[in-house]
Parts: sequence; structure tokens; C-alpha cells
Amino acid sequence: MTDFVVGVGSALWLGLLTSISPCPLATNIAAISYIGRKVGDAQHVFLTGILYTIGRTLAYVGLAFVLVASVLSVPQISLFLQKYMHLVLGPLLIVVGMFLLGLIEVSLSGGGMGEGLQKRVDALGIWGALFLGIVFGLTFCPTSAALFFGSLVPLSLKVKSSVTLPAVYGVGTALPVIVFATLLAKSAQSVGKAYNVLAKIEWWARTLTGTIFILVGIYFSLKYVFAVI
Repeated sequence: MTDFVVGVGSALWLGLLTSISPCPLATNIAAISYIGRKVGDAQHVFLTGILYTIGRTLAYVGLAFVLVASVLSVPQISLFLQKYMHLVLGPLLIVVGMFLLGLIEVSLSGGGMGEGLQKRVDALGIWGALFLGIVFGLTFCPTSAALFFGSLVPLSLKVKSSVTLPAVYGVGTALPVIVFATLLAKSAQSVGKAYNVLAKIEWWARTLTGTIFILVGIYFSLKYVFAVI
């Protein structure tokens, strides 16, 4: 039970970290601009924000469920992971940590909302926010891919949670969008101030998490891979 609670907290933190990292933040800014278009209607902004959150959550739950449930349903793979996962976890955490600290960089487009996607979303009305959440949820860049495939999926495998942890992660990735959209509905000035604060928090959060990942990865590698401690 303790592992599961820690896993839920970790999934939420990974989701929040994903949402405020530079690359995924680009798609979230595009989502905020879409959700906050009707700044005079706070109820509409809040509802579209909720639908966007549900869309992202469905995307991550669906993808993680296929990966985690399919792996756990095959006895040979499940036994293999139980036996050797701890050997892979150390190096994997080191690589993810290096991504977070910017020691490994891969140039890919951060994504946004192109004209074609804008038209499709607009055609769906308020439900376009749900569709947008799903599309942006499946738009991975190096940072979000490292956090999702390199951290969340192994964590979900460890606690055998193919739905709850990915769902919590999905909510975490969309929380800043709801906050910013709500601020936008009330005051554009508040958004500017909040964004500046968030940019500072993101650097410290990413640096702290990346450092912890590398240190834990080194410890796991020394203990399980090289057996020196």
C-alpha cells in the first residue's frame, strides 16, 4: 500500500514536471490560448479546461494501459521484469536525469496548434478541448517522452497500476493549463506574473528532480549492476 501511495505522489509530480518543462509547455500555452479565448465567460473557460484535462488523461491512460497491461499479462515478460527490472532501472534513471538537466539534448519541434488542427478543434465546439487534450497528450518531445516512458511506465509496472498512476500523471500535466486559463479569465496581468513565477519554479524543480534521478540511478547501478555496495 505504501508503494502505491508513493507511486501516486510520484506520478503527480512527474505530470506537473512534464507540464512545465519547456517543450511540453509550448503545447500547454497553445491550449491556454484556445481555452481562454472567451475570457468574459469564466464558466466556459473552466469547462473547456476540465475537458482538456480529461483528454490528456485519457491519452496517457490509454497508452500506459496498453503498455503496462500487455506486459503484465504475459507471464514470461512479467517474470523477466521482476527478475531484471532493478538492473535496468539505475541506468534508465541516469539517462532521464541527464535529459532533465539538459546534458542530453535532442532537437525536435515542441509542437503547437497548426491551422489544420485549429479548424478541426473549432468544428467540434466545446468538445474540441477534449480532442485537443488527446492530441497534445500524444505529442511527445524528448523531455515528456523521457518522463513518461522512462519514469512513469516503469513506476506503473513496479506497482502494477495500468490506470491509476497514468491517470494521476495525466491530471498533473493539465493542472497548470486550468490554473492559467482561470487566471486568464480573470486578469491577463495575473497570467504574466504567474508565468514568470512558474518559469523560475520549473528550473529548480527540473534541476532538483534530475539530480535526484541521477544520484538514485548511480546508487541502483552500483548496487544491482556492479554489486560494489
